[in-house]
Amino acid sequence: GLGAAAAGSAPGAALFFSVYETLKPQVASLQSQHECIPDNPAFCHMSAASAGEAMACLVRVPTEVIKSKMQTNAVGASTLSQTVATVRAESSGVFGGLYRGYGITLLREIPFALIQFPIYERAKVEWSRYQSYPVSPIQAAACGSFGGAIAAAATTPLDVVKTRLMLGSDKNGVPYRNGVDVLKRTMAEEGSGALFRGIQPRVMWISIGGFVFFGAYESYKNVLMNGFY
Repeated sequence: GLGAAAAGSAPGAALFFSVYETLKPQVASLQSQHECIPDNPAFCHMSAASAGEAMACLVRVPTEVIKSKMQTNAVGASTLSQTVATVRAESSGVFGGLYRGYGITLLREIPFALIQFPIYERAKVEWSRYQSYPVSPIQAAACGSFGGAIAAAATTPLDVVKTRLMLGSDKNGVPYRNGVDVLKRTMAEEGSGALFRGIQPRVMWISIGGFVFFGAYESYKNVLMNGFY
């Protein structure tokens, strides 16, 4: 699944931040003009992040579907190209099964963004205020990592449901109908604790990945804003 993950990471991140950074000033302007929660920057960050996630999922969902198939050694998933062909053949339509779980992925990613980005942005403001000058890219990366860890823990049940729905069937090969079906069957067969299965590695990799992700983003943004010198 490494190839699928690598192929989808850059386009997904580019889509997200393009939408996020474009909408932030626009939403803030609308808040000011219409006096809609004018003194609440968290509303601006949550709105922009939600729209960004919706766009990023257009790339992220097919990537996740293919990666999940390859990581579970599913039949017809020995290579990246073969997996894409297999997934497309699993359902009718132009994209086949590539967008299986798009809805449930949004239900995971949007709450994740609603938690992570207000924490990330607020932490940068408070840290800058504490030290009396703007945070460095490394400090901003720590803020993003902290926000990501909290968001990762809170959205683990949604991640479990999303992953199982994308796989298409349970361990006995019985197909899942939708996210509600996944939730009901998981709780009935394995108990509510199964919804938090994998929380430790999820929090760990999102914290580490978030530090690298936000560190690279903030560093490159500084270069663009301050000039190439």
